[in-house]
Amino acid sequence: MSFIRLPPRASWFYFEKGALGETPRKDAFFACSIDVGYSEFVHRISTVIKQRCCEPFRRILKPFESKFRPDHLIWVLMDIKNDYSLVVNLFDWSCIRRYPSLEACCIVIQIAVAANDLKMAQKLFHEFWTKPSIDGNMSVSQFLEKLIYTYKDWGSNPYVFDIFFQALIESGHLDNARKLFDKMLNYGVVLSLDSCNMYLSRLSKDIDGPKMSLEVFREFSEVGIQWNTVSYNIILYSLCQLGNTREAHNLLLQMDLRGCSPDAVSYSTVINGYCNQGELRSVLKIVENMRQKGLKPNAFTFNSLIFLLCKTGKLVDAEKVLREMISQGVFPDNVVYTTLIDGFSKMGNVSSAHRMYDEMQSRNIIPDFITYTALICGFCQNGKVAEADKLFHEMLNIGLKADEFTYTTLIDGYCKVGEIKKAFSLHTEMIQMGLIPNVVTYTALVDGLCKQGEVDTANELLHEMCGKGLVLNIYTCNALLNGLCKSGNIMQAVKLMKDMEVAGIKPDAFTYTTLMDAYSKSGQMVMAHQLLHEMLQKGIKPTVVTFNVLMNGFCMSRMLEDGQKLLNWMLEKGIMPNATTYNSLIKQQCIRNDMRAATEVYGVCAIRSGTRCKYL
Repeated sequence: MSFIRLPPRASWFYFEKGALGETPRKDAFFACSIDVGYSEFVHRISTVIKQRCCEPFRRILKPFESKFRPDHLIWVLMDIKNDYSLVVNLFDWSCIRRYPSLEACCIVIQIAVAANDLKMAQKLFHEFWTKPSIDGNMSVSQFLEKLIYTYKDWGSNPYVFDIFFQALIESGHLDNARKLFDKMLNYGVVLSLDSCNMYLSRLSKDIDGPKMSLEVFREFSEVGIQWNTVSYNIILYSLCQLGNTREAHNLLLQMDLRGCSPDAVSYSTVINGYCNQGELRSVLKIVENMRQKGLKPNAFTFNSLIFLLCKTGKLVDAEKVLREMISQGVFPDNVVYTTLIDGFSKMGNVSSAHRMYDEMQSRNIIPDFITYTALICGFCQNGKVAEADKLFHEMLNIGLKADEFTYTTLIDGYCKVGEIKKAFSLHTEMIQMGLIPNVVTYTALVDGLCKQGEVDTANELLHEMCGKGLVLNIYTCNALLNGLCKSGNIMQAVKLMKDMEVAGIKPDAFTYTTLMDAYSKSGQMVMAHQLLHEMLQKGIKPTVVTFNVLMNGFCMSRMLEDGQKLLNWMLEKGIMPNATTYNSLIKQQCIRNDMRAATEVYGVCAIRSGTRCKYL
């Protein structure tokens, strides 16, 4: 028997508070008797590894495989720890046989960090949670204990705890990451600012993260973390996510006083917050402040501003921002052009939308299916289905796949221009493509059929729709009700409205206006007027179209006094009639040859709305 000194794993030590970075106190180094054969076995392995390091480890260690145990790995590591390449090769060889113990893993992590191979350390941290270990399931606290245990004699680089902290964050163990931070703090070790920012950023992206990130920002400040601009930007983002954009704005203004100069990201974050809330004036004010500080808006800033301007219908201003963006060397991407195309399309300005489409292609910016769908939607809304269909096939030809919305948009376009066969052909095609028509698709088809007078076919289609588990909505019901009214089936339309209410679908202004129009055209003004009272009792606000329908009905039924009363009532309630309202009344006054009354109505029209009526 002989006595040999145990490797560092067998030494006993602990860290006093605040002393993790200093030499640990060794309370005991002890010896134990070990079989000479064991010692010689470890020595032989170490010698072979050093002498034949250029050969494959599988070959040179083959004679030792049968007797090699986990403990041997740690002993050999102690002998070769100053040669990092040998350490890595030995560890890799060991992993092929069986994943090493937690202690061996921590030792190699310590050596890797000391050798500045941070990727290796990160890899081992991540692998330990995903690969089986001879130690069984280990907790984060046990891992940390072993990491502390192996710290001084195997690496002595405190950054190892930062890497562990970051690995926990990346793997989603945020609670454990916080426990690690607190425990290291008890040892007097404060993790790096980069690690703290990583934790703050990851936290802010969780469901309740924005609130938590604000708490962590305050708590970490209290224990000595000196936050930087990156940190403040994360908090600005969190505040905006919570809808507290004004608070974020105030913090932005305070950053200089706190020793952190805001950058373009800081301003852009608050600008985006205001953009999401539709506060254009505040946005423009911050953009001006940003420029006064000599900061140039970045792509994110311009994107947010263009989005808000398009959202509020200020397309001319949005395009001006695009031109300024390009002049400053900030190049717009697919999202910016798609936003503008969508904005112009919704405003009915398809020529400008197509101009944006041509411009983005000239800049080699590839349109995606969202870009095409926005443009297709614009053309369909303006009745230019042929152009929409051309774009649709262009999209398919370049390998883009249309979704349910794209097909439904085109189907609705064909229905609106009366091309029902083509609409149903697309409906069949989308099913063959594996796409499932939704309630909007069926509503478009029902509306198209009803406008063609094919109410029975529309009704059958609704039954098919319900059979597929789709639930009717107010728009589907209104489409059918409109078809029934147009074909003179007022009683069925009334029954449909009652069925809607039983099914929990509340009639809206369009429902009532459609029925009023049917009653008015059939001369049943009492019923039409009754529906108006019913609307008002239910708290449904009539539109100017509702009043125009009634006014036209009164006039066609020669009930001009009732029409005049309706006009006076509208004016008393602050409901502004339009030219159509006045024209119906003036026309009948002229037919009656009561030019005085017609002139009076015209005078009210000119004074109240500044609208020029066409009959005088």
